[in-house]
Parts: sequence; C-alpha cells; structure tokens
Amino acid sequence: MSGRFVRASKYRHVFGKSTRKEFCYDNLRISRNAWDTNLVKANPEYLSVNWEASGGGAFAVIPLGEKGKVPDVIPLFRGHTATVLDTDWNPFNDRLIASASEDGKVMIWEVPQGFTLFTDAEEPTDVSPVAKFVGHSRKVGQVLFNPAAENILASASGDLTIKLWDVGVGSAALTLKHPDIVQSLSWNASGTMLVTTSRDKKLRVWDVRQERPAHEGPGHEGAKNSRTVWLGEQNRFATTGFSRMSDRQLALWEPGNNTPIGGFTILDSISGVCMPFWDDSCHCLYLAGKGDGNIRYFEYANDKFEFLSEYKSVEPQRGIAFVPKRGVNVHENEVMRAYKTVNDAYIEPISFTVPRRAETFQSDIYPPTSGSKPGVSASDWLAGETGLPPKIDFESIYEGNAPVEVPADYKPPAPTPAPAPVSKPAPKKEPEPEPAQAAARSPPTMKEQNRSMAAIASKYDDDEAEGEDDETSSFEEISKPTQRSALPTRSEQKPVSPTKTTSAPLPKAASTLKSPTYAFTPAVAGSTSVPSGSSAGGPGVASSLEQIKQMLEMQTNMISAQGQQISHLTSEVDSLKKRVGSGSQDQSERIRQLELELEEMRS
Repeated sequence: MSGRFVRASKYRHVFGKSTRKEFCYDNLRISRNAWDTNLVKANPEYLSVNWEASGGGAFAVIPLGEKGKVPDVIPLFRGHTATVLDTDWNPFNDRLIASASEDGKVMIWEVPQGFTLFTDAEEPTDVSPVAKFVGHSRKVGQVLFNPAAENILASASGDLTIKLWDVGVGSAALTLKHPDIVQSLSWNASGTMLVTTSRDKKLRVWDVRQERPAHEGPGHEGAKNSRTVWLGEQNRFATTGFSRMSDRQLALWEPGNNTPIGGFTILDSISGVCMPFWDDSCHCLYLAGKGDGNIRYFEYANDKFEFLSEYKSVEPQRGIAFVPKRGVNVHENEVMRAYKTVNDAYIEPISFTVPRRAETFQSDIYPPTSGSKPGVSASDWLAGETGLPPKIDFESIYEGNAPVEVPADYKPPAPTPAPAPVSKPAPKKEPEPEPAQAAARSPPTMKEQNRSMAAIASKYDDDEAEGEDDETSSFEEISKPTQRSALPTRSEQKPVSPTKTTSAPLPKAASTLKSPTYAFTPAVAGSTSVPSGSSAGGPGVASSLEQIKQMLEMQTNMISAQGQQISHLTSEVDSLKKRVGSGSQDQSERIRQLELELEEMRS
C-alpha cells in the first residue's frame, strides 16, 4: 500500500457486459468491402448495416427490438448502383438516414412507419431513397451529420473534397478542398469546426463556413490509417494512429498546436485501426480495435486520458457502433452501449454499466445530454449563427415521462449534496461532555468506604452464642451456587462457624478481610482526589507535588502490608486444612468459602 493511490472516479468500475447469442442480431450478411469504415451505425431505435448485396449497393435497417435470427429475405434500402461504404443517422430525426457509396452519390432515406423485418410477403418490398445528391466525381467514403445545425450533412469523397449539403434544399452549400484523401472527420459540439485526418499524415481543423483550414499540423507518422474524434464541448480532439514502428497510438490535441498534449501514448502493437468514440456527458473515450475483440475506455480529466478498464473478447470485430447517450437504459445504470460485428454474420450488443445496488435514479452518473432538437436551423447556421442543441434530463426518462429539456449550458448542481454529509457529523461531537459527567461523579469518601467495609466485615464476626446453638445456624441453608457468587451477593448472608474448633481462627480471618479491601480503595481514591485538587487551583505547585509524594508512599506501604496479610491468610487456611483433616461436609464448604475469598482478595 505504500505510495499507491487510487484516483477517485464515478466511472472507475464501469464494465462491459456481453450478450447471449439468442439476444443478438443473427443471420446477417455484412459487407466485406475493404474500405476503412465502421460498417454499422446506431440510434435509439434502429441499427443500419452495410449489406453484402448483388445487383448494386444496399444496406439494411434493423429495429433494435427485433433480436434473434433475422429472416433470410428482408426489405433492404436499395438505390445505389455500387457498394454502400458508409451511413449516418440524423441526430434530430431517428427515422432519417444518409448513405454514401462507391457510385459517388449521397442519398437520404426515411424509415417507413411501423417498419419491421418480419413480413408475410414472399418478397419484401425494398425501400427507395427520398433524395439523391450528385456532386462528387469519385466514390464517397464518409458521411456525417452536423450535431447542432438541422439538416446539414458533410460528405468526404475520393475527389479530395468535403461537401456540406443542405438536406432540406438538396444542394451543396460549402466545399472544403483537401490535398489528399480524407480518412476520417469529426464535428465539434456546436457544429462550427471540423477536424479531419488524411492520407498525407496531416491534421486539419476547418472553419467550415469560411471554407478554409484554421490550423494544419503533423499527425501520426505511421503509414496506416488514422482516426479522429472531437471531444464534444471541449476545445480538444483525440486521434488514433500508428507510429513509424507500427505501434498503435493515442493522442490528445488542442486546436492550433502542432504537438499533442502529453505526447503520443502507445497502446499496443496490433495492426488493426483503432476506432474512437466519445461520450460527451460522461467525458469518456472508447477505443475499439479492428481485428481484435478489445474495447478500452478512458476518462478525460485534467487534460489527459485516465485509463479506466478494458472489455476483452475472443470474438474480433470489424465494425462497431455506439448508440447516442439518450438511448441508454438508465434503469440498469447503463452509461453506454455498443453494437459490434462478429464474423460478418451477427451483431452483438455490449452494455457498459456502472455497478451499483441502489434502485433509485443515479443523478451523478447521468448529467444532461444532447436531446433530439437542433440548436439552429440550416439557414441560420449558413448565415453565421451558432447554437448548442438543448439538453434533456435523464431523471424524467427514468420516471417514464417525456424527456424534459434543460438549457444547453446547464450544469447539474453536483457539488451541493457533497458538503451535506460532511457538515452533519460536526454536531455529533457534542457527546464529548459525557466523560465530563462521568468525571463529575466524585469518588466515595474515606468515611463512606470505612462504613461499607466495616458493614461487610461485621458479617463475618464470630458470635459465641450463635456458635453454641447449632440449631439456629443458617449455615446449612446456604446453597453452593450462592456461595460461589461475587462478594456483594454474599454480604446479605450471615455465615457462622458451626463448631468451636473453627471459631477460634475465624475472627482473625475476618479481621484480615477488612484490611486488604480497605487498603486498595482509599489508595486509589486518594490518588485521584489529590490531582483534582491541585488542578482546581491550589496555592502552589510545590505543595501539590509533596501531597502526591506522600500519597505514593502511603500506597506503597499499604501494598506491602497487603502482601503480608495475604501470606498470613494463606498460612492460616493451610493450618485449618491440617486441623480439620477429614472433617464434615459443612467444614469443607467453609474452607472452600475462605479459599474463594482469598482468590478474590488476590485479584
């Protein structure tokens, strides 16, 4: 334990939980295209999958509630003439999805009302697009909706451009020109900046509405693809890539700087691309590797990533998607959920949960998150306006009500409940007067102790008249358990010697009983009473010390006298045993009584 500290975090014990095969989405034909994409995208209601289809490109949409084995023939979203490379859900309309294809087109689709994969028709009807955008001259590899502005879509193509589409109008409003093929792109929370990685190993931060890069700098030096993700409302973005030695790396960047904060962090030496995903409400970063089954997750704090834990699986993933935060299960303390492809045949949900026993809403792990309403419209955004989408409170979702909106800049009052338990124990220190009450009880005075000891000792004084009258003796009425009890219990009895042979030494034994009991108690009482008098403010310290010395000498003399009396009493008991010999049972009981008293005096 020396020198080891554990960082306090609400998400330190988050663990990933896999799903049994019967609750996965099975019998799928996931695309085997080699383009570097995530293959699947998810929202709180549906899951989109790039499909391995003949006769042109297609993708499938699976309702999240329809788990298990998918029918052999399902309705597909067809319209592209080549393989679908990427899809993305509209953040403000769970039924609207965009797709990108090798045919160079971008298409917009709407999921029909009551859409299901289980139909009675022998050949289910495929879904057609509601809009087609033509403008790229080569294949389109990525599409990504603006997280704050309504119906603003970015598409990256092999023609070295990124086009910003106004979905409502159906035209490209802005164009960003790159010197090389774009490998990944990510928006900031307000939708005003866009960060990209490209094949020329450069990082570019774009002021989108100015159609120019605000910053350009070196990225990862490895030859393999790199990925990037903006950390939500933070003025930071993270990248994953490879070093010259092909080690997988993680880096944290501030826009405008050419070097990462804290340098490059080496993760491992696996060859698969690392796919980053950001949870803006919990400030957690998830890294899923292509070709391996591991998912690492980190917490962003103090301008660095603190490693939390790792989900490990023997089943490798080639594609993965994370559901938006508003789609998690708050009743199970779920903070994130992922959907990963397994063997290109089925998709497995993975739930990341905070283990807690409480059955109430856990507000500390569920800060407000972005809702389903945009911050600004497309026309306002293109005109230069900026705004964050309103957030929703998870407590209303926990109670089964409609999501309650809170301001975009709302910060939960987390620090207020913390001081409450700290301030409450302060008044509990008042029980300190209890020792004062115990100390206020003054010890018994010397006279009181003398009277009590004399009363006890008088019980054992010999009375010859009673000794001669054997018939009136109460010795036979005393039971054995009563004789073995404590001294205060025996004080109520009057044991009398039954014969004259034992009456002679008994007065001596009774007299010896007085002095040991009397000697212990006054010594202690005197030792406690003198310092109390000196502390009460006597005439001088010297006189108090003299009194203490005298009391110590008296106590020493009394202890030595006690030792002599105890040895004398022991010798008398031994002589009584010899004199009595094989006496009567009453005499033996009397001897045992004296032995018990002797043991009590020694203790």
